[in-house]
Amino acid sequence: MRYNEKELRALSRQPAEMAAELGMRGPKKGSVVKRRLVKLVVNFLFYFRTDEAEPLGALLLERCRVSQEEPSAFSISFLEDPERKYHFECCGQEQCQAWVEALRRARWGSDSLEVMSICGKASSSTGMRSRR
Repeated sequence: MRYNEKELRALSRQPAEMAAELGMRGPKKGSVVKRRLVKLVVNFLFYFRTDEAEPLGALLLERCRVSQEEPSAFSISFLEDPERKYHFECCGQEQCQAWVEALRRARWGSDSLEVMSICGKASSSTGMRSRR
């Protein structure tokens, strides 16, 4: 799916399932941990400078892996490019576990929507309806 910048900005302003200031390190070699406001909206993880309203970027949580790296740190990597890994540091183990669970639910939700969409397209093109 493609999204334009205006759509992403509008989505970033929607109510978040979770939001917190976390330490974040990007995938570039030599990247350092920076404090970022991180906000989960549907299946996008937006990240902001702590003093700005516009997002610096967004991660689409499709085809990704969420891993708890340490008691208070987790990472997000992408199946197409496992080397592209984002690291996040939380204030404690409880906060980290909450983020990991929420991100996994958001990732699962996007996968299930994709499957339902494919099934719907298949049934409409064949004229068959799925049994539920």
